[in-house]
Amino acid sequence: MDRPDLFAPLAFAHGASMKNRLMLAPLTNTQSHADGTLSDEEFHWLTLRAKGGFGLTMTCAAHVQKIGQGFPGQLGVFSDDHLPGLTRLAAAIKAQGSLAVVQLHHAGNRAPKDLIGEAPVCPSDDAETGARALAGDEVAQLVEDFIAAAERAKRAGFDGVEIHGAHGYILCQFLSPALNRREDAYGGSLENRTRIVREIVAGVRARCGEDFLLGLRLSPERFGLQLEDIIAFAGEMLQAPELDFLDMSLWDVFKEPAEEAFKGRSLMSYFTELPRAQVRLGVAGKIMSAAQARQVLADGADYALIGRGAILHHDWPEKAKADPGFTPVALPVTRAHLRAEGLSDPFIAYMNNWPGFVAQDQTEDA
Repeated sequence: MDRPDLFAPLAFAHGASMKNRLMLAPLTNTQSHADGTLSDEEFHWLTLRAKGGFGLTMTCAAHVQKIGQGFPGQLGVFSDDHLPGLTRLAAAIKAQGSLAVVQLHHAGNRAPKDLIGEAPVCPSDDAETGARALAGDEVAQLVEDFIAAAERAKRAGFDGVEIHGAHGYILCQFLSPALNRREDAYGGSLENRTRIVREIVAGVRARCGEDFLLGLRLSPERFGLQLEDIIAFAGEMLQAPELDFLDMSLWDVFKEPAEEAFKGRSLMSYFTELPRAQVRLGVAGKIMSAAQARQVLADGADYALIGRGAILHHDWPEKAKADPGFTPVALPVTRAHLRAEGLSDPFIAYMNNWPGFVAQDQTEDA
């Protein structure tokens, strides 16, 4: 089949269109202030990517409750105290011709106790992390706080939000039969385990209106998830009239599934073959070169999410447009390179935890 143009516009069922098929992946960067307010460092990191040509610039995971914080220096969206920074950020991203989107997040049992000051929460008691089960009224409050955070993002001027249902955080914990052992309407069957996500999606659309983008991120493996469940739920969400885009985080877009029964074809293919109404499907996972981004479109995705490549090159889209053979600089890279690409020292320290990403010879920075 013909490969779709990476630089063709992409319209959504609601809200504004992307100028191209390249979305900045939501990336943890530990650069915000301790209270969740936006720092100049995080502002610089994100607006530089918007300037570099991404059709949509997404924030890192921004927590919707104070006890939902998953890592130090995380952006917050749980309080009106965050509005001034969020408003500044949204305006600057949009001024570069990029759509501005906040990713809404709650870490659940992955919230460190010493960071949030109390035991973390989970759909069910979790001995491994010391997390306690959410009471019924707390589940309702969690739904409300996701919706309220979306309303706050809209007030700040963002074009939309993405609901983080992936990577073992709280909504993913509800999806996991291993972690969710509830016996109420939010546990048991797949319909019940997905209920909280569907309620948030419906609530955001109802309260944020028609001219507002709404996305959902899912991951299909790890954290006790069953691939069969996630394929079924993704299929349902690709038909959801409230939703604009589904972002599948696959770890590696070209890998085979981990579950033996599903091997023999790419993990991505299980999602690109699903019928979709007006919902756009994107994929993330080690898309580094321009050729790889074109390949995922040829294989059926509507857009590509760029993560590591965008860390290495703030202007990844512009480089890919100028050179169809563009491949990012080889790893590991120096701290000086990352500083030049808009990463602050805390972000570089975080990236140093990724094996093989940051060069360990410090003579260059002496």
